[in-house]
Amino acid sequence: MIILGIDPGLANTGWGVVDIEGSRLRCLGYGCVSTSAEEPLAQRLAAVHASLVSVIRKHEPAECAIEKLYFNVNVRTAFATGQARGVALLATAEARLPVGEYGPSEVKQAVVGYGSADKSQVQFMVRTILGLREMPKPDHAADALAVAICHANSRGAARATRTTRTSPRAL
Repeated sequence: MIILGIDPGLANTGWGVVDIEGSRLRCLGYGCVSTSAEEPLAQRLAAVHASLVSVIRKHEPAECAIEKLYFNVNVRTAFATGQARGVALLATAEARLPVGEYGPSEVKQAVVGYGSADKSQVQFMVRTILGLREMPKPDHAADALAVAICHANSRGAARATRTTRTSPRAL
C-alpha cells in the first residue's frame, strides 16, 4: 500500500511517498513545494495545492498522513501553516484519500522512539528505516517521510489490535 506523508507549510510543504509491503517500507519519492514570500498568498496556496495534486496523480497513494498544526508563539506562522495545511487537505479530499493526522511528538515517537527527538535524529532514522543512501533533504521532505512512516506504523498497530480482538482464541 502506498502512503503519502505531508509536512505542511506556506513557505515549504514537504511530501514523501512510502510503499508498505508486509513489514517492509520503501521510499518511492520525496520533495518540497517552496513558495516565495513575494508572491500573493492565493498564488502560494494554489502552488501548494497544484503540486500535491500532481504528486497524488503520479504516485496514486491509497492513504495520506499529515502533520497536525503545532501552535507556537508566532501566530502569523501558525495561520500561514494552517492555510497550507488546508489546501493539502483539500487535495487529499479531492482524491478521496483517507487521512491520518499526527502531532510532531507522535511522529518523533514513532520514528525515533523519543517524542522530543531533534531534526537530525528524525532524518537519520528516516534514512535508516527506508534504507536510503543519503539523508532526505530538505528537512521538510524528511519530516513528510517521517509522517508517512508514523502512519504506516499506526496502521500496523491498528491492524494487530483488530486481529487480536476478532481472533477466535480471544473469544
